[in-house]
Amino acid sequence: MADVVVRERRLRWPIAADFEAAIRGQTVRGIDRRAKYILIRFDTGTLILHLGMSGSLRLVKADTPPRIHDHWDIRMDGGWILRFHDPRRFGSLHWTEADPALHPLLAKLAPEPLSRAFDGEYLHRMTRKRSVAIKHLIMNSQVVVGVGNIYASEALFRARVSPRRAARRLTRQEARALAQAIKDVLGEAIKTGGTTLRDYVNADGAQGFFRQKLFVYERAGEACRVCRSAVKQFAQGQRSTYWCSTCQR
Repeated sequence: MADVVVRERRLRWPIAADFEAAIRGQTVRGIDRRAKYILIRFDTGTLILHLGMSGSLRLVKADTPPRIHDHWDIRMDGGWILRFHDPRRFGSLHWTEADPALHPLLAKLAPEPLSRAFDGEYLHRMTRKRSVAIKHLIMNSQVVVGVGNIYASEALFRARVSPRRAARRLTRQEARALAQAIKDVLGEAIKTGGTTLRDYVNADGAQGFFRQKLFVYERAGEACRVCRSAVKQFAQGQRSTYWCSTCQR
């Protein structure tokens, strides 16, 4: 049976005042994921959790004292606590007793990038009549979920597509190559534990090693690993974009 302790309610959105009462005494029935949201299913509803930029979950013993930025605990039978740590407080926590797929945070989310629903034909359809830069398009969660800035830059490099290119200018063949590149980049990142650039660690506290396989991201001024031209950087939508102007057209 679960119990809840909230030490800090001021996350990205304030934790609801009735959150503790909603979960207390219930049993965890399952854990799922949708895009970057973790779904913890209880008897009467679902906890929808987002880690934000710096959040993490840890299973710790019940007698483990909380550290600074340990904002809430779910105490479980057996002497364990699920503890949420978030220095920047960009994470979020919501409770719903309805179908979580209908929650406003999830209802408009696009296909998962590693699913069969996301392929070259789908991406090609989504690019038609869209003048937005292709990098912006593949980072739009209403087109495909889970493609962040690092992996968008890397996938575009592998597909040999310029991040500046208008989405509608992609050919069907290029859309297929880009969809596959997104799958490949994400798959490789998962196998190597993610990408640690600053403070990211996985659930065991270990750093991810995909950084060692990056072709362009944060390599501005260095030689392209393919053609030896200098990797370039520019601001795109308030984010840094890295690309090789020789390899990517």
